[in-house]
Amino acid sequence: MTIYTRIMDISVTDFKQRCLQIIRQVERTGAPVAITRRGQVVAQLRRPGPATSSSDRPVWERLRAAGGRLLASPSESVATDEDFGALR
Repeated sequence: MTIYTRIMDISVTDFKQRCLQIIRQVERTGAPVAITRRGQVVAQLRRPGPATSSSDRPVWERLRAAGGRLLASPSESVATDEDFGALR
């Protein structure tokens, strides 16, 4: 099997037949694989990023990583003291 430095395209049918071999290749080389159906990419197989516990990071950083946009500073609150009193 040839190892590519770019994303390798493979059909769903070929992926089913060679699944473990392809997973081992991605694990070994780090090169992602695009899985296609009728010429359209339907999934990608790639190594996971560095493992970090989401609870280790502040909430605003977790939101930022999820594509959210933080409009207030971490110390600001959108709830008032009356809102907290109403919840008791």
